[in-house]
Amino acid sequence: MPNLTPDQARCIILVGMPGSGKTTVGRELAKRLGLRFVDCDHEIEARTGVKIPTIFEIEGEDGFRRRETQTLDDLTRESDMVLATGGGAVINPVNRALLSERGIVIYLNVPPQVLWERTRNDRNRPLLQVADPKGRLQQLHVVRDPFYRETAHLIMDGGRGTPHAMVRIIEKELQDLCAR
Repeated sequence: MPNLTPDQARCIILVGMPGSGKTTVGRELAKRLGLRFVDCDHEIEARTGVKIPTIFEIEGEDGFRRRETQTLDDLTRESDMVLATGGGAVINPVNRALLSERGIVIYLNVPPQVLWERTRNDRNRPLLQVADPKGRLQQLHVVRDPFYRETAHLIMDGGRGTPHAMVRIIEKELQDLCAR
């Protein structure tokens, strides 16, 4: 792993599958570190004035991904924040480079079974509105896991602990990482 620059340490980026806890953990981590919290998907909605499922409906996944890349590029130029990305942000190699070069990337690695338990009643996740959402989560995990791992500076295995406990572990890992 390359040495971190001071600028990278000022932007903490959470990646992981839908339902991995990026927003929940991110909010609490930002509060504990005295940083602002930004959710990339919410930022896209604020910029467009519509919900993500509407963007998917009108522009398709490709249109949404273009908007996501532009938003990530803008946000990762800023600092003093914890940024939660969308679950598919790492699919694009441009995004992976932006994230790993401009911040400390933390992969919240949660087993697909737990992801399904957390997301099975959520209708705001366009890629999971299929006949077999559990199978879809497993497929997405197989495809995306290598990209999360490639992009991450830290990999946090989770899924059953509380967000508070996860944040405590992340704080310690960040301290250790920045001390290297």
